[in-house]
Amino acid sequence: MLGAGLYRSEYETCGGTLLNLFRRKQRKSALFAAALGATLALLASAGVRGYGQADKEDIGADPNERQYTFSWQYAVSGDMAPRGGTTQGAEVILVTEPSPEWLRLQEPGISKKERDRRAILSMAGPYRTSFDFIETIGFTHGYAPSNPYQSWGTEYVYVVTDEPDIIQLQHILVMEVKKEDGSAMDPIVVKHWRQDWMFEAPTMHTFKGNREWKKQAVRAERRGHWVQAVYQVDDSPRYMAAGEWQHTANFSSWKSDETWRPLPRREFSVRQDYDVLIGTNHHTITPTGWVQEEQNLKVVLNGRGGAAEVLARENGLARYERIAEFNWLPGDDYWERTKPFWAKVRAYWSETFAREDHMVIAKQADGAHMFMTLFQMAEEPGIDWSASSEQANLEAVMARYVTFPP
Repeated sequence: MLGAGLYRSEYETCGGTLLNLFRRKQRKSALFAAALGATLALLASAGVRGYGQADKEDIGADPNERQYTFSWQYAVSGDMAPRGGTTQGAEVILVTEPSPEWLRLQEPGISKKERDRRAILSMAGPYRTSFDFIETIGFTHGYAPSNPYQSWGTEYVYVVTDEPDIIQLQHILVMEVKKEDGSAMDPIVVKHWRQDWMFEAPTMHTFKGNREWKKQAVRAERRGHWVQAVYQVDDSPRYMAAGEWQHTANFSSWKSDETWRPLPRREFSVRQDYDVLIGTNHHTITPTGWVQEEQNLKVVLNGRGGAAEVLARENGLARYERIAEFNWLPGDDYWERTKPFWAKVRAYWSETFAREDHMVIAKQADGAHMFMTLFQMAEEPGIDWSASSEQANLEAVMARYVTFPP
């Protein structure tokens, strides 16, 4: 799998070849797995430089100059340079006026719940995204901070479900990466994460470490709360947490309770010295986008699944800025083509969460990662996913990855 330190020439030579295989939808498992794995590694593990000339409008800076996350001022020069490569995205046009979604959120005279719903729905739409993570405090003897992480994307957030008590938002990456000559590669389309919002959900499944998930009750006094459930690219759970929306004169925000979560790709691809992130999420809606803030502890577990040692605290910041006149058609096409399959996968998890209190979710089975298996199934042509035989086939596949302890 391609690593996080690729230079542009390596990206175009290796990554371009693999992505061409991916676009042609090769049906041979090894080719498909290699293409998909490399694509996700480049998009999720490798930070990149930015968005080209469009950045000049924002900060007046040379677009070729790497911007640093706030850092450790007394570190040796260069030691705290962010992890990542050097590619650029195509130029984008930022939206500068308040969005219609934000204006609807400001409408007077609506109920608290309806304002909550509008805040959640305002996260849908077209965005350029930037991701920054940095360790801010170390807790161990001889601690040395890990390099910060930076990444980027252009992604559309689709509304999958809009019901009074549940909203589902699916993120789809559509990446236009610049070549060395300034032209753009063909768009790279990848199903990204999903977020579900459930009003006053009485229970949720939380991560316990060692691939285990258990159902727990939400505190009864949390009237008006929303549970946010975040899912991986393959729709397996990433974390769930309860919190409440607060609305001020010109922004809305939601802050989660503390929750456990598995290591994300940006960490497990380079770290094996800790087991779980324990932290909080904070979503804030602005006139032209939204921001997600994280504060996480990097924790080593003991043999009983309890916290044995905390290595460091990490701050994270993801900015979603609305853009205009970007070509989202490749993402639209992918989502229309594959959403019957992903609807079946969502249904599998909904039924499993309703039925099971305790489960173990493996990353891979028989040498194949879950996300590679499901992405390949999603692209198989001519499959009627409403057929009972195909539902049984999906359940048999999932049984290789998901088990239920007695």
